[in-house]
Amino acid sequence: MANATSGGPCANFSRSQELLWPVLAAQFPPALLGNAFAVFRLARERPWPAPVVYSFHLALSGALYSLSLPALAAYYRPPKRWSYGAALCKLERFLFNCNLYGGAFFVACVGLNRYLGIVHPLRFRGRLRSRHARALSGAIWALAAGLSAPTLFFSEVREEEEGEAECLGSAARERLPLFLPYSLALAALGCALPFLLTAFCYGAVARVVFRNPRLGPPEKRRVGVLAGASVALYAFSYLPYHVFRNLNLWRRCCLRPPPLEDCGVSRAVHAAAQLGKILVNFNVCLQPLLYAALADSLRCSCCCSSWPLPAEGRGAPLSLLGAKKSQKALKLQPPGFLRP
Repeated sequence: MANATSGGPCANFSRSQELLWPVLAAQFPPALLGNAFAVFRLARERPWPAPVVYSFHLALSGALYSLSLPALAAYYRPPKRWSYGAALCKLERFLFNCNLYGGAFFVACVGLNRYLGIVHPLRFRGRLRSRHARALSGAIWALAAGLSAPTLFFSEVREEEEGEAECLGSAARERLPLFLPYSLALAALGCALPFLLTAFCYGAVARVVFRNPRLGPPEKRRVGVLAGASVALYAFSYLPYHVFRNLNLWRRCCLRPPPLEDCGVSRAVHAAAQLGKILVNFNVCLQPLLYAALADSLRCSCCCSSWPLPAEGRGAPLSLLGAKKSQKALKLQPPGFLRP
Protein backbone atom coordinates (compact mmCIF):
# COMPACT_ATOMS: atom_id res chain seq x y z
CA MET A 1 0.00 0.00 0.00
CA ALA A 2 2.58 2.45 -1.04
CA ASN A 3 2.17 6.09 -1.81
CA ALA A 4 1.25 6.99 -5.31
CA THR A 5 4.66 8.35 -6.07
CA SER A 6 7.93 8.56 -4.30
CA GLY A 7 10.22 11.37 -5.24
CA GLY A 8 9.65 14.02 -7.88
CA PRO A 9 7.54 17.16 -7.78
CA CYS A 10 4.39 15.31 -6.68
CA ALA A 11 6.00 13.18 -4.00
CA ASN A 12 3.95 13.60 -0.84
CA PHE A 13 0.43 12.23 -1.12
CA SER A 14 0.26 10.85 2.41
CA ARG A 15 -2.56 13.14 3.55
CA SER A 16 -5.20 11.18 1.62
CA GLN A 17 -3.97 7.97 3.27
CA GLU A 18 -4.41 9.42 6.76
CA LEU A 19 -8.17 9.07 6.31
CA LEU A 20 -7.87 5.29 5.96
CA TRP A 21 -7.09 4.27 9.52
CA PRO A 22 -10.28 5.48 11.27
CA VAL A 23 -12.42 3.98 8.50
CA LEU A 24 -10.61 0.63 8.76
CA ALA A 25 -11.03 0.67 12.54
CA ALA A 26 -14.76 1.37 12.18
CA GLN A 27 -15.15 -1.39 9.57
CA PHE A 28 -13.68 -4.09 11.80
CA PRO A 29 -16.62 -4.75 14.21
CA PRO A 30 -19.41 -5.02 11.60
CA ALA A 31 -17.19 -7.00 9.22
CA LEU A 32 -16.18 -9.57 11.84
CA LEU A 33 -19.54 -9.86 13.60
CA GLY A 34 -21.61 -9.90 10.42
CA ASN A 35 -19.53 -12.52 8.65
CA ALA A 36 -19.03 -14.63 11.78
CA PHE A 37 -22.79 -14.68 12.36
CA ALA A 38 -23.34 -15.63 8.72
CA VAL A 39 -20.85 -18.50 9.03
CA PHE A 40 -22.59 -19.71 12.20
CA ARG A 41 -26.05 -19.42 10.67
CA LEU A 42 -25.17 -21.08 7.39
CA ALA A 43 -23.20 -23.88 9.08
CA ARG A 44 -26.35 -24.94 10.95
CA GLU A 45 -28.42 -25.35 7.79
CA ARG A 46 -29.01 -28.93 6.69
CA PRO A 47 -29.07 -29.93 3.91
CA TRP A 48 -26.96 -27.39 2.05
CA PRO A 49 -28.31 -26.28 -1.33
CA ALA A 50 -25.70 -24.93 -3.70
CA PRO A 51 -26.28 -21.20 -3.00
CA VAL A 52 -25.75 -21.81 0.72
CA VAL A 53 -22.42 -23.52 -0.02
CA TYR A 54 -21.23 -20.48 -1.97
CA SER A 55 -22.54 -18.07 0.67
CA PHE A 56 -20.79 -19.99 3.44
CA HIS A 57 -17.42 -19.73 1.69
CA LEU A 58 -18.08 -16.07 0.93
CA ALA A 59 -18.76 -15.39 4.62
CA LEU A 60 -15.75 -17.43 5.71
CA SER A 61 -13.36 -15.48 3.49
CA GLY A 62 -14.83 -12.20 4.77
CA ALA A 63 -14.49 -13.25 8.42
CA LEU A 64 -10.87 -14.30 7.95
CA TYR A 65 -9.94 -11.09 6.18
CA SER A 66 -11.66 -8.90 8.76
CA LEU A 67 -9.12 -10.14 11.33
CA SER A 68 -6.43 -8.16 9.49
CA LEU A 69 -8.27 -4.81 9.69
CA PRO A 70 -7.01 -3.81 13.18
CA ALA A 71 -3.38 -4.26 12.09
CA LEU A 72 -4.03 -2.22 8.95
CA ALA A 73 -5.69 0.55 10.95
CA ALA A 74 -2.71 0.69 13.29
CA TYR A 75 -0.39 0.77 10.26
CA TYR A 76 -2.10 3.74 8.61
CA ARG A 77 -2.38 5.75 11.82
CA PRO A 78 0.24 8.53 11.64
CA PRO A 79 3.16 8.23 11.75
CA LYS A 80 2.60 5.42 9.27
CA ARG A 81 4.98 2.55 9.88
CA TRP A 82 4.67 -1.19 9.22
CA SER A 83 5.94 -2.91 12.36
CA TYR A 84 4.98 -6.52 11.68
CA GLY A 85 7.81 -7.70 9.45
CA ALA A 86 8.14 -8.51 5.76
CA ALA A 87 6.52 -11.96 6.02
CA LEU A 88 3.29 -10.61 7.50
CA CYS A 89 3.28 -7.80 4.94
CA LYS A 90 3.31 -10.33 2.11
CA LEU A 91 0.75 -12.53 3.89
CA GLU A 92 -1.65 -9.64 4.48
CA ARG A 93 -1.58 -8.60 0.82
CA PHE A 94 -1.99 -12.22 -0.30
CA LEU A 95 -4.99 -12.81 1.98
CA PHE A 96 -6.55 -9.51 0.93
CA ASN A 97 -6.44 -10.53 -2.74
CA CYS A 98 -7.69 -14.06 -1.97
CA ASN A 99 -10.70 -12.63 -0.16
CA LEU A 100 -11.31 -9.99 -2.82
CA TYR A 101 -11.26 -12.24 -5.86
CA GLY A 102 -12.60 -15.34 -4.15
CA GLY A 103 -15.56 -13.26 -2.93
CA ALA A 104 -16.13 -11.91 -6.45
CA PHE A 105 -16.37 -15.41 -7.90
CA PHE A 106 -18.57 -16.71 -5.06
CA VAL A 107 -21.02 -13.84 -5.65
CA ALA A 108 -21.00 -14.74 -9.35
CA CYS A 109 -21.66 -18.40 -8.49
CA VAL A 110 -24.71 -17.48 -6.40
CA GLY A 111 -26.08 -15.47 -9.33
CA LEU A 112 -25.26 -18.24 -11.83
CA ASN A 113 -27.04 -20.83 -9.68
CA ARG A 114 -30.15 -18.66 -9.51
CA TYR A 115 -30.00 -18.11 -13.25
CA LEU A 116 -29.82 -21.82 -14.06
CA GLY A 117 -32.56 -22.74 -11.60
CA ILE A 118 -35.02 -20.03 -12.63
CA VAL A 119 -34.34 -19.31 -16.30
CA HIS A 120 -33.58 -22.95 -17.29
CA PRO A 121 -35.51 -25.06 -14.72
CA LEU A 122 -36.01 -28.16 -16.90
CA ARG A 123 -32.49 -28.41 -18.23
CA PHE A 124 -30.66 -28.12 -14.91
CA ARG A 125 -33.19 -29.19 -12.29
CA GLY A 126 -31.76 -31.98 -10.14
CA ARG A 127 -28.31 -31.72 -11.73
CA LEU A 128 -26.88 -28.95 -9.55
CA ARG A 129 -26.16 -30.68 -6.26
CA SER A 130 -24.28 -29.53 -3.20
CA ARG A 131 -21.31 -31.76 -4.01
CA HIS A 132 -20.90 -29.89 -7.27
CA ALA A 133 -20.99 -26.60 -5.37
CA ARG A 134 -18.36 -27.86 -2.92
CA ALA A 135 -16.09 -28.93 -5.76
CA LEU A 136 -16.54 -25.59 -7.51
CA SER A 137 -15.87 -23.76 -4.23
CA GLY A 138 -12.57 -25.59 -3.89
CA ALA A 139 -11.68 -24.63 -7.45
CA ILE A 140 -12.51 -20.99 -6.70
CA TRP A 141 -10.22 -20.98 -3.66
CA ALA A 142 -7.45 -22.45 -5.82
CA LEU A 143 -8.10 -19.86 -8.55
CA ALA A 144 -8.08 -16.99 -6.05
CA ALA A 145 -4.83 -18.25 -4.54
CA GLY A 146 -3.29 -18.56 -8.00
CA LEU A 147 -4.33 -15.04 -8.96
CA SER A 148 -2.98 -13.69 -5.66
CA ALA A 149 0.30 -15.61 -5.58
CA PRO A 150 2.38 -12.96 -7.45
CA THR A 151 1.72 -10.52 -4.60
CA LEU A 152 4.10 -12.65 -2.51
CA PHE A 153 6.82 -11.57 -4.94
CA PHE A 154 5.86 -7.92 -5.41
CA SER A 155 4.91 -6.96 -1.84
CA GLU A 156 7.75 -5.90 0.44
CA VAL A 157 8.61 -3.52 3.24
CA ARG A 158 10.46 -0.39 2.16
CA GLU A 159 12.01 2.23 4.43
CA GLU A 160 10.93 5.72 3.39
CA GLU A 161 11.87 9.22 4.45
CA GLU A 162 10.92 10.57 7.88
CA GLY A 163 11.15 7.11 9.46
CA GLU A 164 8.19 5.63 7.58
CA ALA A 165 8.17 1.92 6.71
CA GLU A 166 5.87 1.08 3.80
CA CYS A 167 4.19 -2.28 3.29
CA LEU A 168 3.87 -2.02 -0.47
CA GLY A 169 0.48 -3.07 -1.75
CA SER A 170 1.62 -2.72 -5.34
CA ALA A 171 5.35 -2.83 -6.07
CA ALA A 172 8.55 -0.85 -5.75
CA ARG A 173 9.16 1.71 -8.46
CA GLU A 174 11.70 -0.45 -10.29
CA ARG A 175 9.18 -3.32 -10.50
CA LEU A 176 6.22 -1.24 -11.68
CA PRO A 177 6.67 -2.17 -15.40
CA LEU A 178 6.18 -5.81 -14.34
CA PHE A 179 3.41 -5.14 -11.83
CA LEU A 180 1.16 -3.01 -14.05
CA PRO A 181 0.34 -5.83 -16.55
CA TYR A 182 -0.34 -8.15 -13.60
CA SER A 183 -2.66 -5.58 -12.03
CA LEU A 184 -4.53 -5.14 -15.31
CA ALA A 185 -4.92 -8.92 -15.60
CA LEU A 186 -6.35 -9.01 -12.07
CA ALA A 187 -8.84 -6.30 -13.01
CA ALA A 188 -9.93 -8.23 -16.11
CA LEU A 189 -10.05 -11.78 -14.70
CA GLY A 190 -10.83 -11.12 -11.05
CA CYS A 191 -13.16 -8.13 -11.37
CA ALA A 192 -14.62 -7.56 -14.85
CA LEU A 193 -15.30 -11.23 -15.66
CA PRO A 194 -17.30 -12.09 -12.51
CA PHE A 195 -19.03 -8.70 -12.61
CA LEU A 196 -20.29 -9.26 -16.16
CA LEU A 197 -21.39 -12.78 -15.24
CA THR A 198 -23.23 -11.52 -12.14
CA ALA A 199 -24.94 -8.70 -14.03
CA PHE A 200 -26.01 -11.02 -16.86
CA CYS A 201 -27.42 -13.67 -14.50
CA TYR A 202 -29.43 -11.29 -12.33
CA GLY A 203 -30.61 -9.37 -15.38
CA ALA A 204 -31.95 -12.58 -16.95
CA VAL A 205 -33.58 -13.63 -13.68
CA ALA A 206 -35.30 -10.26 -13.29
CA ARG A 207 -36.51 -10.46 -16.90
CA VAL A 208 -38.13 -13.87 -16.34
CA VAL A 209 -39.70 -12.81 -13.05
CA PHE A 210 -41.12 -9.53 -14.36
CA ARG A 211 -42.73 -11.41 -17.25
CA ASN A 212 -44.38 -13.89 -14.89
CA PRO A 213 -48.15 -13.15 -14.77
CA ARG A 214 -48.61 -15.20 -11.58
CA LEU A 215 -46.50 -12.79 -9.54
CA GLY A 216 -47.87 -9.49 -8.31
CA PRO A 217 -46.04 -6.15 -8.17
CA PRO A 218 -44.85 -6.60 -4.53
CA GLU A 219 -43.16 -9.93 -5.30
CA LYS A 220 -41.63 -8.62 -8.51
CA ARG A 221 -40.37 -5.57 -6.64
CA ARG A 222 -38.71 -7.77 -4.01
CA VAL A 223 -36.93 -9.76 -6.71
CA GLY A 224 -35.90 -6.58 -8.51
CA VAL A 225 -34.48 -5.08 -5.32
CA LEU A 226 -32.53 -8.25 -4.53
CA ALA A 227 -31.11 -8.53 -8.05
CA GLY A 228 -30.32 -4.82 -8.26
CA ALA A 229 -28.73 -4.74 -4.82
CA SER A 230 -26.45 -7.68 -5.67
CA VAL A 231 -25.16 -6.00 -8.82
CA ALA A 232 -24.95 -2.56 -7.19
CA LEU A 233 -22.97 -3.90 -4.22
CA TYR A 234 -20.47 -5.47 -6.59
CA ALA A 235 -20.13 -2.30 -8.67
CA PHE A 236 -19.91 -0.08 -5.58
CA SER A 237 -17.19 -2.19 -3.94
CA TYR A 238 -15.05 -3.56 -6.76
CA LEU A 239 -15.13 -1.26 -9.77
CA PRO A 240 -13.80 2.02 -8.24
CA TYR A 241 -10.95 0.16 -6.56
CA HIS A 242 -9.72 -1.45 -9.78
CA VAL A 243 -10.30 1.54 -12.06
CA PHE A 244 -8.50 4.12 -9.93
CA ARG A 245 -5.83 1.71 -8.72
CA ASN A 246 -4.73 0.93 -12.25
CA LEU A 247 -5.02 4.56 -13.33
CA ASN A 248 -2.80 5.53 -10.40
CA LEU A 249 -0.30 2.77 -11.27
CA TRP A 250 -0.26 3.84 -14.91
CA ARG A 251 0.56 7.43 -13.97
CA ARG A 252 3.36 6.23 -11.67
CA CYS A 253 4.80 3.90 -14.29
CA CYS A 254 4.30 5.74 -17.58
CA LEU A 255 4.27 9.44 -16.62
CA ARG A 256 7.52 9.60 -14.71
CA PRO A 257 8.43 12.21 -13.65
CA PRO A 258 4.98 13.88 -13.87
CA PRO A 259 4.88 17.44 -15.25
CA LEU A 260 4.46 20.16 -12.66
CA GLU A 261 1.10 21.17 -14.11
CA ASP A 262 -0.16 17.57 -13.66
CA CYS A 263 0.45 17.46 -9.91
CA GLY A 264 -3.16 18.35 -9.19
CA VAL A 265 -4.36 15.51 -11.45
CA SER A 266 -1.95 13.08 -9.82
CA ARG A 267 -3.15 14.04 -6.35
CA ALA A 268 -6.79 13.64 -7.42
CA VAL A 269 -6.12 10.20 -8.91
CA HIS A 270 -4.22 9.11 -5.81
CA ALA A 271 -7.03 10.34 -3.54
CA ALA A 272 -9.55 8.41 -5.67
CA ALA A 273 -7.38 5.30 -5.33
CA GLN A 274 -7.45 5.67 -1.52
CA LEU A 275 -11.24 6.04 -1.67
CA GLY A 276 -11.34 2.85 -3.71
CA LYS A 277 -9.51 1.04 -0.88
CA ILE A 278 -12.16 2.23 1.56
CA LEU A 279 -15.01 1.09 -0.70
CA VAL A 280 -13.52 -2.32 -1.38
CA ASN A 281 -13.16 -2.91 2.36
CA PHE A 282 -16.81 -1.93 2.80
CA ASN A 283 -17.51 -4.97 0.64
CA VAL A 284 -16.58 -7.20 3.59
CA CYS A 285 -19.05 -5.30 5.80
CA LEU A 286 -21.91 -5.24 3.30
CA GLN A 287 -21.72 -8.85 2.14
CA PRO A 288 -23.83 -10.08 5.10
CA LEU A 289 -26.72 -8.16 3.51
CA LEU A 290 -26.63 -10.78 0.76
CA TYR A 291 -26.97 -13.52 3.36
CA ALA A 292 -30.00 -11.77 4.84
CA ALA A 293 -31.52 -11.57 1.36
CA LEU A 294 -31.04 -15.34 1.04
CA ALA A 295 -32.88 -16.04 4.30
CA ASP A 296 -36.03 -17.23 2.52
CA SER A 297 -33.93 -19.60 0.43
CA LEU A 298 -32.20 -21.38 3.31
CA ARG A 299 -35.15 -23.67 3.96
CA CYS A 300 -35.27 -24.81 0.35
CA SER A 301 -33.83 -28.30 0.00
CA CYS A 302 -33.42 -28.30 -3.75
CA CYS A 303 -30.15 -27.57 -5.48
CA CYS A 304 -31.40 -24.27 -6.91
CA SER A 305 -32.23 -21.18 -4.94
CA SER A 306 -35.77 -20.02 -4.33
CA TRP A 307 -37.07 -16.51 -4.49
CA PRO A 308 -39.52 -15.03 -1.97
CA LEU A 309 -42.91 -16.71 -2.16
CA PRO A 310 -45.94 -14.86 -3.56
CA ALA A 311 -48.58 -13.50 -1.28
CA GLU A 312 -51.11 -15.96 0.07
CA GLY A 313 -54.09 -16.51 -2.17
CA ARG A 314 -52.32 -15.60 -5.40
CA GLY A 315 -52.47 -19.15 -6.62
CA ALA A 316 -51.25 -22.56 -5.53
CA PRO A 317 -47.93 -23.81 -6.89
CA LEU A 318 -47.85 -26.40 -9.59
CA SER A 319 -45.80 -29.45 -8.66
CA LEU A 320 -42.83 -30.21 -10.82
CA LEU A 321 -43.46 -33.91 -10.14
CA GLY A 322 -46.97 -33.87 -11.55
CA ALA A 323 -48.11 -33.98 -15.14
CA LYS A 324 -45.67 -33.15 -17.92
CA LYS A 325 -45.33 -29.45 -18.61
CA SER A 326 -43.53 -27.54 -21.28
CA GLN A 327 -40.61 -25.31 -20.33
CA LYS A 328 -42.69 -22.30 -21.27
CA ALA A 329 -45.34 -23.30 -18.73
CA LEU A 330 -42.69 -23.79 -16.10
CA LYS A 331 -41.38 -20.27 -16.65
CA LEU A 332 -44.85 -18.94 -15.90
CA GLN A 333 -44.70 -20.39 -12.39
CA PRO A 334 -43.48 -18.28 -9.50
CA PRO A 335 -39.71 -18.96 -9.18
CA GLY A 336 -40.12 -19.54 -5.44
CA PHE A 337 -42.06 -22.68 -6.20
CA LEU A 338 -39.20 -24.50 -7.92
CA ARG A 339 -39.15 -27.21 -5.26
CA PRO A 340 -38.82 -31.01 -5.40
